[in-house]
Amino acid sequence: MSAPVDLSSLHAALVARSQFAAIRPDDLERLPDKGLAHDHVRIKGLRLRSHQPLVRLPRLSQFGLDALSNLNYQATCFERASRSGHVPALIDRIEPSEFLPMGALVVAEIEGGPVRLPEHLPSMAECLARVHLLPVPEPAKRRPLADHGDPVTGIMGFIEAQAPFIKASARDPEAVRLLDEELAWARGFAAAHAGSHPPVRLCLTDTHPGNFMADHDGSVHFTDLEKALYGSPAVDLGHATVLTSTLWDIDVQAELSFGDVQNFYAAYLGFLPAVMAAALRPWLLPMRRLAWLRSTTWSCKWYAERYRDQPVETGLRARVQAHVGRRLASFVDVETITRVRAEWTGSDRLALE
Repeated sequence: MSAPVDLSSLHAALVARSQFAAIRPDDLERLPDKGLAHDHVRIKGLRLRSHQPLVRLPRLSQFGLDALSNLNYQATCFERASRSGHVPALIDRIEPSEFLPMGALVVAEIEGGPVRLPEHLPSMAECLARVHLLPVPEPAKRRPLADHGDPVTGIMGFIEAQAPFIKASARDPEAVRLLDEELAWARGFAAAHAGSHPPVRLCLTDTHPGNFMADHDGSVHFTDLEKALYGSPAVDLGHATVLTSTLWDIDVQAELSFGDVQNFYAAYLGFLPAVMAAALRPWLLPMRRLAWLRSTTWSCKWYAERYRDQPVETGLRARVQAHVGRRLASFVDVETITRVRAEWTGSDRLALE
């Protein structure tokens, strides 16, 4: 992980902008570290658009973009998804500079706390549905966001790029064998179904429960928009509720029953027009399977490229580093793989159609 941002540099960049000109250095409050790709700093004593401003400081681009392109991408994510009413509004952006090499976005802070599972699953379903129901621009106007014109081919692009890292992360031959079986199924499914998925919608991508916040009124908002794209809503649903996601975040730990998951999907479909729900229903389980394989191969790539040889952290970041290490190991644990695969290979499979 990169070094935390220097708050004096951030303060200097903020006060150069008129709406932040009056803030003092001690108005900046660094929030506890818990993620991989961003630092967060609260601006105390100031309200804009009825919200306290929160500064998001990228540490890296998970899409491999340069600093300015990454900032533009994330700003567009917030601008488009916030129209749903379930994503923080974008307040301002600060261009990359010598002292803020990745730049920063200022967004409206969601004042509340982490979601609780399974209690907040219906509200998470509504949050996702409101984003997925947003109007989709014509293809020429979707940039800079990635556009998976065919969502099956799109998610397979991620999986294939990440799959070569499986053996560098999964040391157990049985885990490798099981993941190779999943890859074979995925390739066969993609070959048979490419081009037949319903039209794309704006999707949030990294929808593990730790990226949702419940406000004081109980409404749920999605807060981490660095990888939104045009793709399959069913992938968002799968990633939100599969075991590896519900145990990923350090502050949200839950193991959902099949009943919990089925109720989540039923709640989500209830927010959609009947025609859209009917078209999406046959894709729910296979895209859930692909979502899990995408996140599992991502964990292998992250471990091999970024985690395995990183320096040992101290202080608060050591807690996050240790948690991430345990979670990355769990992705390629045979017991975890077997438990997740039971959703589609067991005698009592997850019923989503």
